[in-house]
Amino acid sequence: MSLNIKPIGDRVVVEAAQAEEKTASGIIIPDTAKEKPQRGTVVAVGEGKKDEPLTVKTGDQVLYGKYAGTEINYEGKEYLIMRESDIYAVL
Repeated sequence: MSLNIKPIGDRVVVEAAQAEEKTASGIIIPDTAKEKPQRGTVVAVGEGKKDEPLTVKTGDQVLYGKYAGTEINYEGKEYLIMRESDIYAVL
């Protein structure tokens, strides 16, 4: 996947996973009740800080905070730009 966005510093660009359509028991969730996903795929990374290189890389599946990052629209897709410190775990 090629993305023409180059984040600066310790920022990363994440493509959020799709919201769940059904519950585990098979109940269909309406659009108004869907929760914002808290996992996604890293599609671009910055260079890191001077003394701290980034630990995530392109293609990593990550978990992040519910209100982390800034939502952007780029070429018809939704992305989040966030600091690496907003990422809780790599899956």
